[in-house]
Amino acid sequence: MTSSPDHLVTHLFREEAGRMVTRLTRVLGARHLDVAEDAVQDALLRALRVWPLSGVPAQPVAWLFTVARNQALDRMRRARWFRDREPIITAAVRALGEQGLDEGRLPFGDADLCVMFLTCHPALSREARVALTLKTVCGFGVDEIARAYLQPGPTVAQRIVRAKRTLREADAVADMPTRDDLVARRSAVLETLYLMFNEGYAAHEGAHLTRPDVCEEAVRLTRLLAVSPETASPETAALLALMLLHSARLAARTTPEGDVLLLDAQDRAQWDRGRLAEGLVWLDRSAAGDDLSPYHVQAAIAATHATAPDLARTDWPRIVSLYDQLHALAPSPVVELNRAVALAQWYGAAAGLAAVEANRLLSRLDHYYLAHAVRGTLLMQVGRTSEALTAFDRALACGCSAPERRLIARRRAQVVST
Repeated sequence: MTSSPDHLVTHLFREEAGRMVTRLTRVLGARHLDVAEDAVQDALLRALRVWPLSGVPAQPVAWLFTVARNQALDRMRRARWFRDREPIITAAVRALGEQGLDEGRLPFGDADLCVMFLTCHPALSREARVALTLKTVCGFGVDEIARAYLQPGPTVAQRIVRAKRTLREADAVADMPTRDDLVARRSAVLETLYLMFNEGYAAHEGAHLTRPDVCEEAVRLTRLLAVSPETASPETAALLALMLLHSARLAARTTPEGDVLLLDAQDRAQWDRGRLAEGLVWLDRSAAGDDLSPYHVQAAIAATHATAPDLARTDWPRIVSLYDQLHALAPSPVVELNRAVALAQWYGAAAGLAAVEANRLLSRLDHYYLAHAVRGTLLMQVGRTSEALTAFDRALACGCSAPERRLIARRRAQVVST
């Protein structure tokens, strides 16, 4: 970590803020998410004021959590209902200590996973549960969540505000849900972990394409659910398989300089064969029972890529068929876009371009850079160069990570040079 206080606080906000909110929420209850979040924010703001003058403490995370813990208690003391419960709550919050909860005594052995189930409260809509959990536990910003859903930021922000208000009105407590409630909330937690992994696998912004630490955390939490009797299910196994199969390819997705390597340029010898094998085992386990989830189909697509010796010998007809199946289960313009890419590999660029330009797909994905980048690539391949330039310009006008922006710019330069 850098020694600059400002940079260090920024780093800790990304890496530790969600974890600190989780610790406090575990004791205060989901209805007091605002108290926990405000306390952590106050601690970070204090660090920005104090550390440049007095220096960074030897244990910055412990310092932040101690300040946040005290801030939370001060805020709680102002609430009327707190007065009768002050000795119990104060003791519980103080017991967190500077090292946090004794996670070995928690369900799943993990505080973050416990709070995910707390925030996935039945009083909230599914989208509200996932958005709130991504922000509170995973530390995602509103803009990151909005991009994951391809929705406007203000829409997501209002959804989170309403979710917190609903939890307060429902008097959501800190007690873990019953086993039946865990099952009822499991799908929303899985969706949260899925979006969390996706952000790590292909970041929507920033200097790097991937965030392996975020991917690994999503894998770790999903594995805990997959091996726990209370939450194990074919759907959970399928999601774990999907994450393992994708994360096995992380090292091959970028050059040492951080530039994007698409599937045709990746060195498949860099794929983690042990993790691929583990993913295939979990995919096999997910076949138990009659239920078929979108995670099953996506994992099957990933497995088809993982077992292909190279791009040319990939079973593209099977992948197109799987995308058809996925669209039937979970209709989405992004699924249609991915199917068009697979179709281009099977039947040629003209067929893929026709699929991209059908069914108002581009208008539904107008703010999604990848839709315009894919169209630009296919237009370039069929020789419609002026339209390709326009498509790449539109892609560059959308938000994306720096490596993806460089890739699109290189594609555009290829068009100009032809």
